[in-house]
Amino acid sequence: MTTELHGVAAAPGLVVAPVKWLAPAPVTSADDPRGADPDAEIARADTALATVSGRYAALAERAEGPAADILTMTAALAADPALRDEVHAGIRAGEPTAHAVSGAVAHFAGQLAALGGLMAERVTDLHDVGARVVAELLGVDPPGIPHAATPFVLAADDLAPADTATLDPEHVVGLLTVAGGPTSHTAILAKALGIPAVVACPRAVEVAEDTEVLLDGTTGLVELAPDPARRATVSELRDRRERAATGPGRTADGHSVPLLANVGNAADARLAVEFGAEGVGLLRTEFLFLDRQSAPTIAEQTAHYREILAILGDRPVTVRTLDAGSDKPLPFLHLPAEPNPALGIRGIRLRDIDEGSLYEQLAAIASARAATGTPVKVMAPMVATVEEARRFAAAARGAGLTDCGIMIEVPAAATRAEFLGAEVDFFSIGTNDLSQYLFGADRMSSALAALHDPWQPALAATVAAVVAGSRGDEIPVGVCGEAASHPEFACVLVGLGVSTLSMAPRSLPAVRAALSAVTLDQCRAAAVAVLTEATAADAARAARLELAATG
Repeated sequence: MTTELHGVAAAPGLVVAPVKWLAPAPVTSADDPRGADPDAEIARADTALATVSGRYAALAERAEGPAADILTMTAALAADPALRDEVHAGIRAGEPTAHAVSGAVAHFAGQLAALGGLMAERVTDLHDVGARVVAELLGVDPPGIPHAATPFVLAADDLAPADTATLDPEHVVGLLTVAGGPTSHTAILAKALGIPAVVACPRAVEVAEDTEVLLDGTTGLVELAPDPARRATVSELRDRRERAATGPGRTADGHSVPLLANVGNAADARLAVEFGAEGVGLLRTEFLFLDRQSAPTIAEQTAHYREILAILGDRPVTVRTLDAGSDKPLPFLHLPAEPNPALGIRGIRLRDIDEGSLYEQLAAIASARAATGTPVKVMAPMVATVEEARRFAAAARGAGLTDCGIMIEVPAAATRAEFLGAEVDFFSIGTNDLSQYLFGADRMSSALAALHDPWQPALAATVAAVVAGSRGDEIPVGVCGEAASHPEFACVLVGLGVSTLSMAPRSLPAVRAALSAVTLDQCRAAAVAVLTEATAADAARAARLELAATG
């Protein structure tokens, strides 16, 4: 009998290949040899930190899309003066140099974990920085991806940006991690690369090197030593997805579902065009603002947006205004430290700290739209009340951006959709943060990853409530969270009444194929099945039966 493991689906796709484990990080000890001259050891540590930071920065320059952004932020971690000072203190206290690095990393990792939210996600990145600095000091190879003559599934406790950003999809055809979550860096980068991924799978530690597995990044299932029939299933699904790889999104009976892309820069935009996106449902703007000592000027912003819009041509683009602050700090705003960043000053709430930045951003977006002729919508994140929606809509329309909407990612907004709909022109549901707040579960916690399973019936019920609330004002509802990239759940979202789906560009073919294989009635039946089941497992099972029905 085939052994089955179950994790959390993180990036869609189905693959059969042997497992190779990530090379481990070097280990340090307080008993390691000490350098005789503390000043010389401090200089050696500084050189190692600078070298590692430079390597991350070089990787960022060669990378595209989310990988480039994440690697840039990781390079900044390696160059952080606070980390350097902590290493210096350890060396002066008599610790071996490499062990002082390990201690400094452990110190700041604990602080980041306590902050929660996206700051907790930086723990994996920081540990990777530490491992690479230690390897540099010890003169050994850093942890990394093994080499193999044939394609393989890469397994690890967790993966850092430097690992995932350098993956070659021709060789690494799947990812399996013990930790992580469906919205972690591993998941984001796996989607960007089009590599199936299963995360938060504790029993993955039982999988021996070179064991052949069937990894299903759509369901979270990992089968050890699959039989010939299952191999045939993989081949059949791949063929079907290739046949449906182009063209507009629609169900088998012709119901139109525009499939859009989530992008953050010009490289993402080019990828969206390559994979046939019908537009952009989420243009992230925060990376232009992060790690700066002053806000980008209107001219800088206009040039950035204009470059992206020009690539997309006449495809419609929805721009999200600045979603930063708190767990994505903006040094130039001097925001106060907060005990719970995920519930702090972020998104639209930044307006209360620096209203001018919002008006400047809206002006830049309007200017870029005028220069390119690209159809542009604009939306605000973290809106919770009618007053916030009304103020944002007035500001956007005052800037000449007449098609304005809001993100639905706070339960308060979901429950009052009928009132919010009177203020704006559309809703976009961000299922990542909505799940976090709906379930009271940090979306970066691997221990709570099961609560971010899109099959949790409460999520579908909340989406259904938003759709119902939108009907009075006849405004469209899209989804731009990770749930939209899950091929089977995308069908459920359509059945719930969602009109557009936006996702990482490489996720588009799988979702397009899934929709093309079912009718709108099947989607609706699957949605009803999810809403009437009590557990995520039962909801997934019932929905799949409806989607597989032949009528």
